[in-house]
Amino acid sequence: MIRNRPLRFALLSAALLTLAGCGNSFFGNAAPGEDPFWEERLSPQQRNHMQGRTEAEKKTTLRSLFGGKSESDAGTNVNRYLWNASLDVLNFLPVETVDPFTGVISTGYGTPPGGRQAYRATVYISDPSLDARSLKVALQTRGGGPVSAQVATQVEEAILTRARQLRARDSRL
Repeated sequence: MIRNRPLRFALLSAALLTLAGCGNSFFGNAAPGEDPFWEERLSPQQRNHMQGRTEAEKKTTLRSLFGGKSESDAGTNVNRYLWNASLDVLNFLPVETVDPFTGVISTGYGTPPGGRQAYRATVYISDPSLDARSLKVALQTRGGGPVSAQVATQVEEAILTRARQLRARDSRL
């Protein structure tokens, strides 16, 4: 028995990582949705979801878990300055979902400081360049639907200005 706790933890971690790298070949070569044993236990919605997955989604490797890029997600970079500036400018809105791989930030309803109207926003950053064409902002009011194009443009300009400030600050370091 190994009495040294850090050594025991390291050996256990190495063993678990080795097993995780084996994938489905260690436990059998059928995944849920591909084996009759699993199919009879899935709901119809789960069955439809499993059948609709692409081959890239079915193959999860140890490298993909730790940030290694595969061929399917090679072009999913977003501009970090636009990303951080969007979160800074829209910090009064509660963040519901973020996906840095597709560049989408979705918020819930929130009222800006000193305002009366509640808004929610969806931000889409489509390109790694710090450019106005890379940023799309969709704003919606609680009761009135989408906001005017002028308000959306002002928010986009505020995000772009903040992103330029963040880049200038980083270049001085």
